[in-house]
Amino acid sequence: MNDLFDQVDIELFTDGACQINPGPGGWGVLIRHGAQVQELCGGAPATTNNRMELMAVIRGLEATAPGSRVLVTLDSRYVQDGVEQWLLRWRRNGWKTSKGTAVKNQDLWEELQALLARRRVRWQWVPGHSGHVENKRADELAKQGLATVTT
Repeated sequence: MNDLFDQVDIELFTDGACQINPGPGGWGVLIRHGAQVQELCGGAPATTNNRMELMAVIRGLEATAPGSRVLVTLDSRYVQDGVEQWLLRWRRNGWKTSKGTAVKNQDLWEELQALLARRRVRWQWVPGHSGHVENKRADELAKQGLATVTT
């Protein structure tokens, strides 16, 4: 039997962008399922870059079927570290950080957690703006999403 790290069904490449932070923002996701490619983007008039990074992953996972094995490639340490290191602890602590303050973006973290519970997800970080083709396309899509709320 192949392990999740050996085989995936779907690849997501995600990115978020803000014109100013906070301010108008956009998210983008490129979804690859075999030879099929789908691109999604959207935006919000008043948001933060971190919210847009989360939205990109959420919207990408929403486009996958429960039970899917998904590789998410992203340039956001905030999202990857949040999922891999902080999420379970935040829940156990009543959505408080280690310093006792409220977790920012709790609504999106809860939405993401629900999606993750029904999929097998592996995370791959890449440096932003480093020439990674799909990350560059996700960035372009995020900027398209941003344009929908600034024009």
